[in-house]
Amino acid sequence: QVQLVESGGGLVQPGGSLRLSCAASGFDFGRYAMRWHRQAPGKERELVAHITTGGGGTSYAESVKGRFTISRDNAKNTVFLQMNSLKREDTAVYYCNAEPTFLGGRDYWGKGTLVTVSS
Repeated sequence: QVQLVESGGGLVQPGGSLRLSCAASGFDFGRYAMRWHRQAPGKERELVAHITTGGGGTSYAESVKGRFTISRDNAKNTVFLQMNSLKREDTAVYYCNAEPTFLGGRDYWGKGTLVTVSS
């Protein structure tokens, strides 16, 4: 059974930090690029960060560049999102997404974890 389980969300003050984790199981993690998306209240879901299968390539939305870092541990089937210098506008539900890098694969999604940035 395929599972992506996010954790690490919560309430943090502006300027603070959080580290999100996404534990994957039930599929060949090393053959999937991994992404973090977020959806703020009343807004569309947006791509926040992307990492290649081996972790050597990353990309970020302009709004989080320089503040967020995506990483992965293929030995533990886990992807992380380190979020620093958090702003109120980072408040959203954060979703983990596995993107196949081979024909015939399918995307997998977690259920999300809520991050609230507020004083």
